[in-house]
Amino acid sequence: MTQESDLDSTVRMRIRSLRQARGWSLDSLAERAFLSPSTLSRIETGHRRISLDQLTALARALGISLDQLVETVDDDDVVIRPQRDEQRGLTTWLLSRGSGPAGVTVAKMRITEEARGPGVDQLGVHPGRDWFTVLSGTVTLLLGERAIRVETGQAAEFSTMIPHAFKAHGGPAEILCVLDHDGKRTHLHVLDWACRRKSAPESARPARAPACTSPGLREPPAP
Repeated sequence: MTQESDLDSTVRMRIRSLRQARGWSLDSLAERAFLSPSTLSRIETGHRRISLDQLTALARALGISLDQLVETVDDDDVVIRPQRDEQRGLTTWLLSRGSGPAGVTVAKMRITEEARGPGVDQLGVHPGRDWFTVLSGTVTLLLGERAIRVETGQAAEFSTMIPHAFKAHGGPAEILCVLDHDGKRTHLHVLDWACRRKSAPESARPARAPACTSPGLREPPAP
């Protein structure tokens, strides 16, 4: 099947699906688009070629633009090809475009026991909640005064107003995390900060990293 025929089938399916989503019969949409019900039926089932005038009338009747009705089907709009970003023992792959629904970002992280970044000596906080699942290895979640082991196949969800961080335990670990806007800014900007710090002159580097959450934090000292 050619790309043109794929698009043709998609447009016909859109017309039918949008009509049904609005609870309209063939007669109802046909009347709004100034078409006969039999013509609309043949358009939806692929037994009649669609003219530009008919597409324009149908788009207007359905309350969408012509561009939306005939939008091409492109795999690049669906498939995400994440780029590897690695600094200081932490590798990150962004698995969503920008911020997804409700400002959510999905990312995969590979953490080594040598991972370092801003706030390496401090736990950090930010508004919202974090969620992650461990794909491989074991992660130690530092949450306030607690050090919680999260094994492969397990997940963790917690308030990020509690001082927190996470690190690999006993070898590299991979996690899939879902972050809101504040979580993204805190966790994923670690790499940007490390890169800028590495390229800055020695005299311009801060004596101590700014406080924020990052993998590679040490466990709190025993009381």
